Amino acid sequence: LLEIVLKVNNEKEEYGKLNVGNAQKICLEFVSANPTGYLHVGHGRGAAYGDSLAKIMTKAGYIVHKEHYVNDAGNQITNMAYSVYERYKELFGLPIEMKDDYYHGKEIIKVASDIKEEYGDKFLNNFDLEFFKNYGTEKLLNNLKSDLKRFNVEFDTWFSEKSLYKTGAVEKVLTLLKEKNYTYEKEGALWLKTTLYTDEKDRVIIKSDGSYTYLLPDIAYHANKLSRGYDHLIDVLGADHHGYIDRLKAAVSMVGGNSNLIDVEILQMVRVLENGEEVKMSKRSGKAITLSDLLDEVGSDALRYFYVAKSLSTHMDLDLDLMKQKSNENPVFYAQYAHARISSILNNANEAGIKFEPVKKFSKIDPETVNDICLTLLQYPSVIEEAAQKRLVHKLTHYIDELAYQLHSYYNDQKVITDDTELVMEKLTVLNAVKIVLKDALSLIGVSAPEKM
Repeated sequence: LLEIVLKVNNEKEEYGKLNVGNAQKICLEFVSANPTGYLHVGHGRGAAYGDSLAKIMTKAGYIVHKEHYVNDAGNQITNMAYSVYERYKELFGLPIEMKDDYYHGKEIIKVASDIKEEYGDKFLNNFDLEFFKNYGTEKLLNNLKSDLKRFNVEFDTWFSEKSLYKTGAVEKVLTLLKEKNYTYEKEGALWLKTTLYTDEKDRVIIKSDGSYTYLLPDIAYHANKLSRGYDHLIDVLGADHHGYIDRLKAAVSMVGGNSNLIDVEILQMVRVLENGEEVKMSKRSGKAITLSDLLDEVGSDALRYFYVAKSLSTHMDLDLDLMKQKSNENPVFYAQYAHARISSILNNANEAGIKFEPVKKFSKIDPETVNDICLTLLQYPSVIEEAAQKRLVHKLTHYIDELAYQLHSYYNDQKVITDDTELVMEKLTVLNAVKIVLKDALSLIGVSAPEKM
């Protein structure tokens, strides 16, 4: 068992690297929030899960491409533009009409005042829909990007829905679906035969007024993903998209893929609790709680740890009080403290004149005392494998909890620094292996491993 300690010290953060993914190319799409307002608490869960899954799958030997689909072409963008215009008029003291499907958040007022600052009253009697759409989308998208950056989440591609119309991809896929006889007309609308692929009913892709439903550009988008040579597609979608899974699988099959090429992960709802009560209102936007609010309250580390500590398919309560606690009750504090504790022991040894070098073999340590630590270290590669292949990110946080527990138990039982330098060096070698794996595991869920706390 002690051999594993030598292996970890030797391989360092390469330990646990696998090639079970066989360099398969994966397109992992997550968050994909409409650029019409701030990211909310649910988006945060999708962001933490998607980014952590990408890191874990990369460690397991997959080639993962992280993508955010920007819904910048639909009706919601038109409504956003009108909402900004109404707020723009308001800034000049004119009466406004905010319809129900307009956006009422403070971020819309901010975009309007930016336009006033930059362009004065230029648009007051001269409304330019395209300008308001483009300006608003860019500003709000930059908000999303900066929130995600604070959350340590970055994407390889921000894929624009608009580009699918510009390149003719939507029309092309429509022609293909008609040619393959996957469509029919009924009640003036064009329907897609998704029931051929386990969907409960056929779906409208062109409404009777000639406008497209959002399923059509989505099919064009997934056809585009397949055309880029990915071996597998993974979409992480919100709880309200459950009925969408069969439609997507049908669509992927219809455009020449195979429904097994795509997996859809659905994230369940998140509640935020403070003093045991559910918090519904954001201090920032006066509406739903935003990711930014949570980052201000508890910081990125605690938030990312808590978000991925439970299976994506279960409902989640984020307890703000617990996340702020500097005690063993708080799992992220417990794990980070384990790492800092080892750093502190290594520093103390150094100050006592023991210059740490990992040993090459063990002769003095009692194997019984480190049995549980060694067994836990040994499991790391298989935890990575399971988390990557079954897309169960929470398996890694369970592992981190266990390794931190083993470290704290050992520390409470054993005096590490004694007069027996040879034994001290062996004990430090074990602790250093724990430190390496703890830091690596935390990095895979986007959490830092502090040296001091």
